[in-house]
Amino acid sequence: MKKLIAVMLAGVMTAAMVTGCGGGKTETPADAPAETEAPAEDETDQGDTPAEDSTVGAEDTEAASGESDLAYVKDKGTLVVGITDFEPMDYKGEDGSWIGFDADMAGAFAESLGVEVEFVEIDWDNKIMELEGKTIDCVWNGMTLTDEVLSSMECSNAYCNNAQIVIVPADKADQYQDADSLSDLNFAVEAGSAGEKEVSSLNLTYTPVKAQSDALMEVAAGTSDAAVIDSLMAAAMVGEGTGYADLTYTVQLNSEEYGVGFRRGSDLAEELNKFFVASYQDGSMLESAETYGVQAAVIEQK
Repeated sequence: MKKLIAVMLAGVMTAAMVTGCGGGKTETPADAPAETEAPAEDETDQGDTPAEDSTVGAEDTEAASGESDLAYVKDKGTLVVGITDFEPMDYKGEDGSWIGFDADMAGAFAESLGVEVEFVEIDWDNKIMELEGKTIDCVWNGMTLTDEVLSSMECSNAYCNNAQIVIVPADKADQYQDADSLSDLNFAVEAGSAGEKEVSSLNLTYTPVKAQSDALMEVAAGTSDAAVIDSLMAAAMVGEGTGYADLTYTVQLNSEEYGVGFRRGSDLAEELNKFFVASYQDGSMLESAETYGVQAAVIEQK
């Protein structure tokens, strides 16, 4: 299974090199999340808008506010990172501490700034409000660089390729091999996610849940027919040798890129871009990626 998803990710990376970086039929949520993006947002979790454009206007915004986010974080001594439970990016290890590719990189970035890292589990739909309310300093959680995200946050350059894929019971996989075959399924998707955007755009019936891990549980329990989650999560959590051995993936719905989001106008985004370049060049980024099996998805930083 992991080899199959690795092949799929390689295809995503090839597509990314060539191209550059709503409301469906919704049932009443069984576990309606509190996540509601700020009104200015226009979330389309696969925006295909280059991450480099996200810094446009940053200097003007910061000058207007008269405040440096970098100075703010250094002054308080902590970088507060908004996350969800999302293996292999952010999840809890055996000792209860947060680990994962994103968690490890966030800790290393905080150390480079001379501050401590603090992880706060958030409702994904509220991520932008959390940023603007300064309850967190960034969103670092396998976040797709969508049109909404890019317009509502100051984003880093893209650092990982990803895709949204359909998860179904393994014994039914042969019935669902293309988008046209999905119309009669009831999906579970994380509210405010790229998965929700994809099923909505296809006008499929879905139930929003709090996290992608909850969407997997819905399918495993039989309360939903299928789920749409990130391919990187699927590689870690679905198929033979995982906790969801009876589930598998079928249709790839898109290709996308991950980035880290800060408050609009934040100078921390450019600081992180510099850190990404340094950690890619010294090999520490790829070393961390290999720990969690996501090295095939890492985007060269330069």
